[in-house]
Amino acid sequence: MTVVLTDRDPSSRVGDLEGRVVAGLLACLARQGVRKTTLDDVAREAGCSRATLYRYFPSKQAVLDAAIRTERERVVAALLAAADDAPTLEDAVVALLHAMGTEVGQHPALRFVADFEPERLLPHLCFSGGDRLLAHAAAALAPALVPHVGAAAPRAAEWVARVALCFLCAPDPPVDLRDEPALRTYARQFLVPALQPDPNRTPPTSRR
Repeated sequence: MTVVLTDRDPSSRVGDLEGRVVAGLLACLARQGVRKTTLDDVAREAGCSRATLYRYFPSKQAVLDAAIRTERERVVAALLAAADDAPTLEDAVVALLHAMGTEVGQHPALRFVADFEPERLLPHLCFSGGDRLLAHAAAALAPALVPHVGAAAPRAAEWVARVALCFLCAPDPPVDLRDEPALRTYARQFLVPALQPDPNRTPPTSRR
């Protein structure tokens, strides 16, 4: 079906078009990556005319930017929802990491690009790009940890994001983020003590 928008169309129609265009782009990326995807491919997947697509998205980069924004908001909402009302810090950390393993690790378009066009992701994962990514993750995920660590939530969220990034990028991570029982054991042993030290633990004495 071809959708032609006019100036009298309600704004909701534009929003619906953007949603279909983003979905169409993600389908193309999961199948053939960024390099081979054209706006004609996206228009075909979205079920709209090429002229309509160009009217609202003048370039492939504009569609990519819309998809990145939409998926970032969707993934953050899914992560916060997963950790919502977590009774303990351990539960919150496990929920966040497990959701990352599912939402990010299993993302079809992202997986294709990571496997076959990694040069497109590396600038966003390393050096200053990685710093910006972690800063955004810390700000976005901090609300899930505020009930458990208070003002330290942004730093705790950054640490959780660093762990997730390392595990998702490692060819042989110490634990699969999708394996919730194994992830809980790992978090209990290595992550939670770093984020919420035991107040009854005696600090080591200096050897000087």
